[in-house]
Order: sequence, then C-alpha cells, then structure tokens
Amino acid sequence: MPKTYKLLLNTIEQKGAAFLILIDPDKVNKELYPEFIRQCEQAGVDGFLIGGSLMTNGDLNKSIKLIKRNSGLPVIIFPGSVHQVDGEADAILFLSLISGRNPEHLIGSHVIAAPMLKKANLEPISTGYMLIESGKQTTAEYISGSKPIPRNKPEIAAATALAGEYLGMKLIYLEGGSGAELSVPDEMISLVSKTINTPVIVGGGIKDPATAKRKIQAGASIVIVGNHFEKENNWKLIVKFAEAVHSKN
Repeated sequence: MPKTYKLLLNTIEQKGAAFLILIDPDKVNKELYPEFIRQCEQAGVDGFLIGGSLMTNGDLNKSIKLIKRNSGLPVIIFPGSVHQVDGEADAILFLSLISGRNPEHLIGSHVIAAPMLKKANLEPISTGYMLIESGKQTTAEYISGSKPIPRNKPEIAAATALAGEYLGMKLIYLEGGSGAELSVPDEMISLVSKTINTPVIVGGGIKDPATAKRKIQAGASIVIVGNHFEKENNWKLIVKFAEAVHSKN
C-alpha cells in the first residue's frame, strides 16, 4: 500500500480521525509560516495539504520545501490544476470532480497530469471530490464551471459518493470551498459515511473546534481547515482543533 495513504489510514485508526491544515501558496507569509508550521506539529496536526483553486503569485515548490524544512509531517498536494505537480511533496490528491459534469475535471486533466506524476515519482491518492453548496459561490465552483450539490440533498451526495467508491476512489472529499460561509451539513456527512466504507474528508467553513468535532461525530474521518489559520490571532486554537478532531476515540 502506498506510504502516505497508509499513514492516513493508520492515523484514522489510532486517533479516530485525522486533522490536516490546508496551505495556499498564494497566502504563505515566508516570515511567519515557519513558526506556524512548527506550532502545527507541536499541537498535534497530522499533515498538510498544499495548493489552491487559483494560484497567481505563490510558488508551490518553495512552499513545499518551507514546510519540509520545519516539519516532519506529510505534505500532500491539493491541486487546483495540472500545473500543481511537484515531486518534493509526499503525495497528491488525484482529484476527480464527481459532483460535476465537466469532463475536463472528471478525466480530461488527469490524462495530462498522469505522466507528470509518474515522472515526479509522486504518490497519487485517488479522491472523489464533491463540491457542496456553502452559501455563496466559491473559487472552486467558479473555476471548475460546475454546480455544487444542494446542501439540502444529502441523498444525492450519498449516491454520488457511492458511485465514487465503486469507481475505486480511495477517499471521498466533501468540500464547502475556500472561504465558505457554511460548512458541509452534518446530516449529509452522516448519510455519506453510513453509505460508503471509504474514508470521508470534510473541508470548508469550519471556523471553530466545536464545528470540527461535530463533523467527526457525524462521520468524517479527516477534517481540513485552511483560511481560519491565515490569521495569526487564530493560531492559539490549533491545539483545540486537533483535540476536537481526535476526540472520537
């Protein structure tokens, strides 16, 4: 079994769930982030996702190296395009936007990216990516040109997740989107996690430890928080988030 994916599964088994921090290279503060990354590791964070729906100024390679210099935690690329491939990372979420009907994001970009991943010797983790309505249009929704699943339709999310599992996806990612006003509904997470055996990732709109804990109690196996920690004042809450996510056991 691939190393990083196995590490995620082991973390879920040992801690009840995994807590990952999402870093957008466009928003990395090179002066502050070494300290932020060290604090994450000390607080009990289980790894980092790195990437963004639209990168205009950030340097993916330098950002990955910055994390690697300051932490021994796994770094997984969360790609917004085929250009976000870098062999310095430990793995990449090989995302298929199964909630949409845009063929480029279902298989088209993957054909272009696959040889790049092989050349970079980068571990791909097949992931069924599902955009969920979050109260406003997000960058991911706009860039992908796909409509999100209505938040009041958990049965559609469950059926979509099941199809992803049957297609061989190793993870199912329920995404509210960067800067989402509303997080993925607990009812939806619950139905999806009861319908499939694949680990469920939940991200977007998670702004406090209590919300993170609810997502775990609803059935999420991995919780992602990003925008919230772009403000230095919120760093003191990292340990509280980690404790909330790991409270399942």
